[in-house]
Amino acid sequence: MKLATLRVDGAKTVAVVDSEGGKYWPVSELCDGFCGDMVQLVQQFADLRETLKPRGEGRPLASAQVLAPIDQPRRNVFCVGKNYHDHAEEFSKSGFDKSAQAGEHIPEAPVVFTKPVSTIIATGERIPRHADVTQQMDYEVEIGVVIGKAGRGIKKADAMNHVFGYTIINDVTARDLQKLHRQWFIGKSLDGFCPMGPFLVTADEIDAENIDVRCWINGELRQESNSKLLIFDIPTIIETLSAGMELQPGDVIATGTPAGVGIGFNPPKFLQSGDVVRMEIPGIGILENEVA
Repeated sequence: MKLATLRVDGAKTVAVVDSEGGKYWPVSELCDGFCGDMVQLVQQFADLRETLKPRGEGRPLASAQVLAPIDQPRRNVFCVGKNYHDHAEEFSKSGFDKSAQAGEHIPEAPVVFTKPVSTIIATGERIPRHADVTQQMDYEVEIGVVIGKAGRGIKKADAMNHVFGYTIINDVTARDLQKLHRQWFIGKSLDGFCPMGPFLVTADEIDAENIDVRCWINGELRQESNSKLLIFDIPTIIETLSAGMELQPGDVIATGTPAGVGIGFNPPKFLQSGDVVRMEIPGIGILENEVA
């Protein structure tokens, strides 16, 4: 099932979407009395699922504005860094990685940081340039995992039972700030630095072990990989995060980016005003944003 958060006539609504057919059905009409946001839908999904089947012709999707599917998560977005072998290597060689131990290329455990809610923007929105703060703005295509079932101490064998679905995330990064502060929160957390979307697709429609990810900058294919190549797979990430900390329905996890980011080139190819960043995961859609 494909879900979206939309703005219709100035009001936000959660909807079931047929993106190929260009139609949507407000959840409030399919499930009488529901008036919550996407996080609340995730929380109540088990009880509402049977009533979420589209009825009637639906409304034209073109008449609505697509927002980030989870535009107001209850907590920061959890993020994993250096989680593809090729990216870990290019980051190590770039001179920008001040977090690694001497001689380390592949981390021994998931590298975790967060991005605040204020970073989240939708497909079609402009990514703020922040030219007064950073001169080294970069892009990162990532699989976004949304938790559907709460849990603490989740084991890898049971982890996928806690996944609600998937979306696309652009982990925009100010490399100069990331390097300067020797940690990642500031460089990853400028306003608008987490484009997300366009849709949230339930886990039953995505093979988590075989997810293709691609990123183009101004039409040039820069990143192309697959979830098979993750250093720490999704179950391992969930086990790590939930050890002593309860994951909650609606939590969002960005799982890391493959090689091909701006710092991987010589000289680096940083984002500039007017650049168009296009990201795709088959079955989810296309996340596209211009740099302001």
